[in-house]
Amino acid sequence: MIRALRQRAGRKQLPAVEAEVRSELRRIRSRMFQLTGALATSADGTVLAEDSPGVAAEEAAAQTAEVLAAVLRLADVTSRGTPRELVVRGGSGYLATYAAGRSTVLTLLAEDGVNLGRLHLEGRRCAARIGELVDGGTAGPPALDPAPLSPPAPPTTPPAAPATAAVAAPGAVGATAAPASAPNRTLPHRTSGANAPTTHS
Repeated sequence: MIRALRQRAGRKQLPAVEAEVRSELRRIRSRMFQLTGALATSADGTVLAEDSPGVAAEEAAAQTAEVLAAVLRLADVTSRGTPRELVVRGGSGYLATYAAGRSTVLTLLAEDGVNLGRLHLEGRRCAARIGELVDGGTAGPPALDPAPLSPPAPPTTPPAAPATAAVAAPGAVGATAAPASAPNRTLPHRTSGANAPTTHS
């Protein structure tokens, strides 16, 4: 019952979310004149919002889902971890895909002369904003793991304390035997007697 109510509430909020996502797509295109299109789709290939004149959005969304599935398998086979983004350069421009929250994908179409650094900067910001809108601002594991670019610092391990030798009484269990010292060589003492020289009167 609760799940059904949540699904109904989600459907009611969907048009408003679509409008906000579409505004984000228009905003990024206005900031980068070399962008020729932008789409926000679900990971299963459904179009959420699009601003891409001259592009068949439904077909592009379906193909994006298939490509992402192949990329996920390739990353798993090569032990590269969960993909964060995908960039394809064609003869007439770029196609860049970014994870946006738990279940949404942002796809940007750009001209060949676009600045890739700027494209990544704007694309990652837009994807993060769309993820917040679609996921309702709730924190959760993203679908394609758009984690921070810099890897987390490895945990520091405190240095091990130097081992101290236990002091034990001689003969006790665990006592270490002291190294045996070299035997003392004692010279025989000369005594008066048979070996002493005799004097004749």
